[in-house]
Amino acid sequence: MDLLQFEAEDLYYEQEDSPEVQALIMYASERYATGEAELPLLQAYLRAPESLNVLVSLNRFYYYQHRLQEALLISEKALELIRPGIGFPADWRQVDLGLISDAPKESLTRIRLYLFTLKSVGFLNMRLENLELAKAIFEKLVALDDMDRIGAKGLLELVVRRQEADEGIFRLFG
Repeated sequence: MDLLQFEAEDLYYEQEDSPEVQALIMYASERYATGEAELPLLQAYLRAPESLNVLVSLNRFYYYQHRLQEALLISEKALELIRPGIGFPADWRQVDLGLISDAPKESLTRIRLYLFTLKSVGFLNMRLENLELAKAIFEKLVALDDMDRIGAKGLLELVVRRQEADEGIFRLFG
């Protein structure tokens, strides 16, 4: 299935947060360079823990601060938040092409968001050296996205090469 052939609906940035939460996100973006962005983002999260706008902002903050473990926790939280709205199982390993092809057209934007968020979980696991989990996630995404619109194929290749290199070093020094 070509995941880009549909009309975008219900984008997370189009969902309005309260003016207070919006102001906190804006304040955080203005304070990023000074290192003062985390507190307003956490305050926004406490006020709107199910806001994808807040979660995406927090994820980006932690990622660009090289706080990968925190970014991973936020990506996993976003995955949990998106999943029930599209009827996907709790375990991403059980997602299959049937779930995607049978989904109503208006769910496809959310499905893409789920898949890109799963890619984020895989990428962060790769960066954190959880290579087996990252590989499994990228293999699932490649199986679901035959056109590679999500872009997991190259990441899968990176993980496989890294594992092969690690095995070579182990054999050499093991």
